[in-house]
Amino acid sequence: MKKTTLAALLGLALASQAGHAQTATDPNSTLSPVIVTATRTAITENDALSSVSVITREDIDRLQPTSVSDLLNGLPGVSIAQTGGIGEATSLYLRGTNPTHVLVLIDGVRIGSVSLGLAALEQIPVSAIDRIELVRGPRASLYGSDALGGVLQIFLRHGQPDGGVKPEFSVTGGSHGYINGQAGISGGDSHLWYNASLGGEYTGGIPACRMGAAELGVACGVDDPRNDAYRNWNGFANFGYRWDNGTELSFDWMRSKSNVEYAGSPYGGNDAIEEQYVAGARLSFTPVDIWKVTLSAGQSRDDDDTFYQGTYFGEYYPRMPTGFFDSRRNQASWQNDITLASNQLLTVGVDYQQEHIYSDTAFQQTTRGDTGTFAQYQGTFGQNEVQASVRHDHNDQFGNHNTGALAWGYHFDQGLVLSASYGTAFHAPTFDDLYFPAFGGVPTANPDLKPETSRSAEIGLNQQLSNWNWGVNAYQTRITDLIGFNSEFIPFNLSSARIRGLEGQFGFKLDDWRVQSYLTLLQPKNNDGGPDNGNVLPRRAERTARVDIDRQFGKFGVGATFFAAGKRYDDVANTERMGGYATTDFRASYTFAPGWQVEGKLANAFDHRYETTYYYNQLGRTWYLTLRYTP
Repeated sequence: MKKTTLAALLGLALASQAGHAQTATDPNSTLSPVIVTATRTAITENDALSSVSVITREDIDRLQPTSVSDLLNGLPGVSIAQTGGIGEATSLYLRGTNPTHVLVLIDGVRIGSVSLGLAALEQIPVSAIDRIELVRGPRASLYGSDALGGVLQIFLRHGQPDGGVKPEFSVTGGSHGYINGQAGISGGDSHLWYNASLGGEYTGGIPACRMGAAELGVACGVDDPRNDAYRNWNGFANFGYRWDNGTELSFDWMRSKSNVEYAGSPYGGNDAIEEQYVAGARLSFTPVDIWKVTLSAGQSRDDDDTFYQGTYFGEYYPRMPTGFFDSRRNQASWQNDITLASNQLLTVGVDYQQEHIYSDTAFQQTTRGDTGTFAQYQGTFGQNEVQASVRHDHNDQFGNHNTGALAWGYHFDQGLVLSASYGTAFHAPTFDDLYFPAFGGVPTANPDLKPETSRSAEIGLNQQLSNWNWGVNAYQTRITDLIGFNSEFIPFNLSSARIRGLEGQFGFKLDDWRVQSYLTLLQPKNNDGGPDNGNVLPRRAERTARVDIDRQFGKFGVGATFFAAGKRYDDVANTERMGGYATTDFRASYTFAPGWQVEGKLANAFDHRYETTYYYNQLGRTWYLTLRYTP
């Protein structure tokens, strides 16, 4: 990517979080979205005292994404690495931390593979999403292990009380044989709400791995010129009931099953059947006016069966310990929100989680549990706001861990907020890191790994008004015993890593114009004192920028997204360099009848070639056309 292109985009792009711009009569009034992820309680985004991005259903319909990564890419602090096109493995790097340092929730239920420690974001259908909240910075004092870099929570679409019965339908066609169809129904009355939907997705795909990998011995290590197809079948449902006294009971369910082809070999397979399953229930009630109780329970599953040329891998090559990996996470929570006085809230609770792995691979250990007790205080004193939280986790494998966080904010007039915060976090190594058996006699795990721990400090200045917003956040994170991989792909603990970052945001809504922009400057450095000291941590782009511009002309809407990323490296030694790049997407929509809309998108319009994982291809120029009915 030419330096002039990147410089122009960086100059334009001060990052604004999705969904900030609101409409109000008073141009100086503040209308801030309500979020729950930052504090586990319902607060306005202005009161979060943390860097948050909110993506609404309106944003999703406007941006016309084909994946969750399309929505997240370019948000402050976000780097995405993908091993091919649609449906291929996707990793989210948040504020320079590892992908395993981002806790991913669906309606409050933890998801992700127990063996890998990663959530399969590429398997989550965008059509099922009502809202996304991305909270940057440590949240281990509220959620425990994994929330070192931040928390990503996805909320499924729900019916609305008094919403009546509403059928919905959409079908999309596009490049590489892409087709996506979804149909559902939602509704509700004064007490009940419900939603149910079924859908499917297919693409003929592109070759995941660039030719020449076999000769160089990098990346996938094979030359496989075939297109790697992706098929997905999904369904989701939820319903709830609210009694007159405020007691509320709700249930959520989602299942996504995929057939993923990838560049492979007889030693690692080239086809997988993957299934994501999430189910949860919650009951909230108020025994007395000052005390709210929330009880929740849920289970998530991540199942993966590997094949080669259509034959189950365990049968094709029984010496290789990679046939199937089925993960289960069972969890329960008891949370109590107690109003101490006006503008003072105390939250105390207990979380329990149990992880299981079922596999034909002989892991040395297949289950572990964690119990966490936490407390949080939120108080407002005049224009000062204080948040403090502590948590104690007892892990079956790693014993006891204590984490904490403290944040202060000062609310000036007209929505201007100055904030400062400090937090600690930890992350337990995954089952693969610790117990995966030797592959062909070569070790692939390290049972001596220590949990990763971190200390983070942040300062920010943000302002949100009715039609425009801006903000700047600066932070530093020091990670001790950061887990990386050596040249033999064996995990090991770096002595330390230091990550510094600066995030900016700016956005406005003027008449029928809407502009949102995002900027991240990052220094994710290895700080272990060895030969790689000072090197950039792998797969993190040090600079990213994104600008979304949209304009409405009555029934017509047009828009564009400009994205740029600087160089990154794929290895600890910084020898495998991937250059910077820029992409441009164009989109348009037309409402031709009440509830009916046709949409079109041209992604990567100038057909730029780039990589986010070494030697893995990314989509070039692609087009999509959608017909949608939403009453």
